[in-house]
Amino acid sequence: MNALHIAEYTHGLGIQAKAASALMARAPAAIKSKALLALARLLREQTAPLQESNARDLERARTAGLAEPMVDRLKLAPKVLETCALGCEQLAAMGDVIGEITGMRQQPSGIRVGQMRVPIGVFGMIYESRPNVTIEAASLSIKSGNACILRGGSEAIDSNKALAALVQQALAEAGLPEDAVQLVQTTDREAVGHLIAMPEYVDVIIPRGGKGLIERISRDAKVPVIKHLDGNCHTYVDDPCDIAMAVKVADNAKTNKYSPCNASESLLVARGAAADFLPRIGAVYAAKGVEMRGCPESLALLAGVPGAKLVPATEQDWSEEYLAPIISVKVVDGLDEAIAHINRYSSHHTDAILTTHHGHAQRFLREVDSASVMVNASTRFADGFEYGLGAEIGISTDKFHARGPVGIEGLTSLKYVVLGEGEVRH
Repeated sequence: MNALHIAEYTHGLGIQAKAASALMARAPAAIKSKALLALARLLREQTAPLQESNARDLERARTAGLAEPMVDRLKLAPKVLETCALGCEQLAAMGDVIGEITGMRQQPSGIRVGQMRVPIGVFGMIYESRPNVTIEAASLSIKSGNACILRGGSEAIDSNKALAALVQQALAEAGLPEDAVQLVQTTDREAVGHLIAMPEYVDVIIPRGGKGLIERISRDAKVPVIKHLDGNCHTYVDDPCDIAMAVKVADNAKTNKYSPCNASESLLVARGAAADFLPRIGAVYAAKGVEMRGCPESLALLAGVPGAKLVPATEQDWSEEYLAPIISVKVVDGLDEAIAHINRYSSHHTDAILTTHHGHAQRFLREVDSASVMVNASTRFADGFEYGLGAEIGISTDKFHARGPVGIEGLTSLKYVVLGEGEVRH
């Protein structure tokens, strides 16, 4: 496609999405659930063909020399597809919030005032790598009564096309407009420029990917953006804490999977727990090949761990999102220093405290300025599916409209409704 054709094509997607959004907004809950259940069924039935499409993307990625953590993000393993199907079923089983009226109050004038939850309308989703995002975005769009235009990364184009075709098949089965979920079929970046500059058709843009992508979209978009830039998540081991539990959770938070944005990249340890905890977690990380970039005090405590990969931390390490088997390690005085460090260096995504002190836990929850804050749990739980949202469109580190995993409610808005019986204002 040349530039003119791309502009016309993207404009056409916007027109179709806007028309479909009006039909989706009034679709009954039962019909939307029918589409979601059909999509779950199709994902299971078409697992083999989907993996064939995915294999072409994986082969291209490896030929292009894409780093293995990035290749890992591309994989549509049967387990990934099953999680997508379960997410669709979970969404179908959830109550429908669209049209729900809350906070209705009688005013002195006689009118009653409340708020109704309504779909946003049309959202554009721009994402990299993970093709399962196609299903997460589509299923949430259906449940929330929106239309969406999806633009996945060029590295996953075959997988995304195959998944989007199943979504449109499911919509058609349920009697909903196929244009309610459209995938941008070109990998030309010019299409992104047009998509983020169509306020007449697109109500919000949700970028999900690397920092460069999100910074570009935030800078150039002419429509509102729900974003998160990166995931420098912290696990803080408090004094007092259950050391065995802390080892188990800190291990999972880092090594369960290295590539997601909710993996812990920084480990903070209270000085009172460090001598007991650090050699034990160090042995676990050493056995799994995790490099530890530590402050002088932590390196001294880790020095005796056989096979440990130890590197002195630089200032940059405290802010780094590695997405790899590397973790920064710092010994802190205690809770105050931990909170101050997190609020300075974290990306405000997800941060956890491991403690047996109730007061410390409560302070951490109140004072750490992040979208998800956890007590005695792995940061890897920061996920829409794990939170019971059915799926997520992304994790927002913004403070307005949507924060944390963005599920159905994050894709809706509230409008005021006023009920009267002929009242006039005096």
